[in-house]
Amino acid sequence: MKLEKNSFIFVLLVGVLFGFSSPFVSSQLDSCNSALPVSNLIPFNTTSLTCTNAWSSQSFILRFGQTDSNTWSFVLSAPDRGTYIAIGFSNNGNMVKNSALAGWISSNGGPGIVKQYYLGGYSSGSCPPDQGSLPLVANTSVIISESSQLYLAFQLNTQMPQWSHLIYAVGPSGSLPSTNYLPEHSSKASGTVDYSGGTVSGASGGSSFDKARWHGLLATLGWGILMPIGIMMARYFKKYDPFWFYAHISIQGIGFVLGLVGIIIGFSLDDDSVDNVDIHKAIGIIILVFGALQVKAFFIRPVKTSKIRRYWNWYHHNIGRAAVILGIANIFLGLNIADESTGWSVGYGIFLAVWGLSCIFLEVKLWMSNRDD
Repeated sequence: MKLEKNSFIFVLLVGVLFGFSSPFVSSQLDSCNSALPVSNLIPFNTTSLTCTNAWSSQSFILRFGQTDSNTWSFVLSAPDRGTYIAIGFSNNGNMVKNSALAGWISSNGGPGIVKQYYLGGYSSGSCPPDQGSLPLVANTSVIISESSQLYLAFQLNTQMPQWSHLIYAVGPSGSLPSTNYLPEHSSKASGTVDYSGGTVSGASGGSSFDKARWHGLLATLGWGILMPIGIMMARYFKKYDPFWFYAHISIQGIGFVLGLVGIIIGFSLDDDSVDNVDIHKAIGIIILVFGALQVKAFFIRPVKTSKIRRYWNWYHHNIGRAAVILGIANIFLGLNIADESTGWSVGYGIFLAVWGLSCIFLEVKLWMSNRDD
């Protein structure tokens, strides 16, 4: 008996060291190869539901099917990581402007909480609870915790769901919603669904820092941060020749490339239903044209002794200033369209304040220096 016990401990330690899952842990995970273990706790019949691996990387299992002429039933299961799990319904695979159902178990061991959310934006404040367009059947939405697994069950009152995409999300581990507002998900994914055929495509996705965020980050960094800094180098540091010139073209060049990538990502977003997005895109195109004109100006600039050099300077300086002004305005417009938290706008506003005060200080120094000369 002692030998068997030592052998068991040895095998278990080897499994931990080499990253294999303990047989006790794996047995806790839900699977389509077994019956739903909490069927007796769900307030509707689940025996006829189709089971599929909805999101393999997060071990999401989805059971769904039509259980009445006007009723569709769903059971979503996932490992219990001390946070919420959510499923949304969308026609385009995007989160914004759609509805979702989220559930979690309260930290004090009380009953599970299930709420519908309207996904108005990417921040917690833009996703209000107890709102949305899902036709939920009353008193059928529950979430159950069993053997370290969460089961979110609900029914929709519809003859045939009209949403072609399902969106899955999981909150940050160990973080529960506060005052029923969801903390930003740590990961999300989307997949297509064929209700008539009973099939769901494997979900694709990952970090919550999705394409829309990359678009905003790169555009802000390129057009809204590096470009203004590059202008400062050309305006106030010419006495450090030729350092100012190489610093200026390097910063502006990197800013143009980052801004260009950000714009390309922006045009790949599916945002036809987003308010004011056409204005945002139009301004972005103008900024891109101005940036391209600046690149062209670099290659055709005349020598300093040329008579047309002053006209080139006027063109180069004013097109650059116009691009930066439009870029700053478009960044705030983009943050408003995305309904981001005010922290993003405040953070960028602080940068602009520091940049503006620095420009005023350096402008005064430049004026005093020119006056002395």
